[in-house]
Amino acid sequence: MQQPNKAASTVPVTAKQEADNSGPRSWAWGEAGVWTERMLAALENGVTGGRGYSLRDKVYAVRTLEAAWKRVAVNRGAAGVDRVSVQRFARQAARYLAEVAQELRDGSYRPEPVRRGYIPKGQGRTRPLGMATVKDRIAQAAVKLVLEPIFEREFLPCSFGFRPARSSKDAVREVAGWLKAGYSWVVALA
Repeated sequence: MQQPNKAASTVPVTAKQEADNSGPRSWAWGEAGVWTERMLAALENGVTGGRGYSLRDKVYAVRTLEAAWKRVAVNRGAAGVDRVSVQRFARQAARYLAEVAQELRDGSYRPEPVRRGYIPKGQGRTRPLGMATVKDRIAQAAVKLVLEPIFEREFLPCSFGFRPARSSKDAVREVAGWLKAGYSWVVALA
């Protein structure tokens, strides 16, 4: 964005967006039980040497699956093609979580097809909705809990799409603030 009525730009040619220096330890949206202090330190310091690290064991860790289950349970949601509801899953959660962990550990986990449902959209219209099984939602949530902090540290503060604790309304408020400050145009780099 450029400020109006300025003869010369005050933005250097090599300007870089300031990164979020708060670090993963202060991310209120993060799941504390998933990320240990050692893992957080590695995340903050970066991994050097070009050596890749497996995250699979973090996904099927008991604490990660339990945290994922809590998030899925709060949302309730309908049963998938297996007809196992959140309530039914809750009655045998320990057994089901152990099954998911074992399948993820030994590589036999395969997601089920998504059950198609329709929700009303008004004026007689409907919108299709895909409902994954509770086990699949837990596996997806576990992957998200492990991967999100890794990618989050790379995003710029000016990025609002599909991020924790940020929304399109936050982006609109940001733009409104720039407009109030007198900025009048935007350059989008694709």
